Amino acid sequence: MNLIIQGGALPTFLLDRILAATSASAAEPLPPQVVRLRDAQRTPEFDALIPLIEAERLDWAFIEAGRKLSDFGLICFDMDSTLITIECIDELADFAGKKAEVSEVTEAAMRGEIDYRESLRRRLALMAGLDARVLARVFGERLLLSDGARELLEAVQNAGLRTAILSGGFTYFTERLRIELGFDFATSNELEISGGKLTGRVVGDIIDAAAKAHHLGRLRDELGLRKDQVIAVGDGANDLMMMAEAGLSVAFHAKPATRAKADVAINFGGLDALLNLFED
Repeated sequence: MNLIIQGGALPTFLLDRILAATSASAAEPLPPQVVRLRDAQRTPEFDALIPLIEAERLDWAFIEAGRKLSDFGLICFDMDSTLITIECIDELADFAGKKAEVSEVTEAAMRGEIDYRESLRRRLALMAGLDARVLARVFGERLLLSDGARELLEAVQNAGLRTAILSGGFTYFTERLRIELGFDFATSNELEISGGKLTGRVVGDIIDAAAKAHHLGRLRDELGLRKDQVIAVGDGANDLMMMAEAGLSVAFHAKPATRAKADVAINFGGLDALLNLFED
């Protein structure tokens, strides 16, 4: 395995301790601010150093030596707080004057404390009667891509990977992102609108954790890929089933429970930090 440490200057004293703890054969500095430790082993001694590494705001990951981005065929992203910086439902609630109430439920759902379906029903009910025109305002005024999203997408598309957004969010946003960014596939919940206002319901089945995992598996099978050829990126409890269906699961600025179950956690860097894990 290789150990990749990235995101800033790695103090010499800490590098020496990591080398000893992992029995790595070599430390290769790579631009920008990346160190690759070859033939590294994850040990209890290394785990004891994790608080020191993260105190320096450095990301780390063990990855199979020789792994290339082109080894993969599909990458799937959660949307809210992963591909983009906001939770769209919270911003919609802000226009209804109920952001605090909705955000509280959103956070509980992301921590896995409330079933996603129930949390979505509760949040949407609070927005019944909201003018549907606010969807355009949220997209135009508040939606921002996460740092490194464009760079990661360009790299994976150039490497031949197919791309998907699998979201418990809303089609108004996923479809616009799919078109603007060139994603191959997107699925999410469709808000019900009547008389130009949100009804507080969705059309059809709710896209929850199980549905996201199902769509990843369907895409994987349709593309004739193995599990180890799929990457899934998410941040909350609702992403864990999807991430479990991928060969490489990536927790991006995620809740602790999600980080604990992911193969790789990016806590400080942008989405493009994922690219530094692979060899040319």
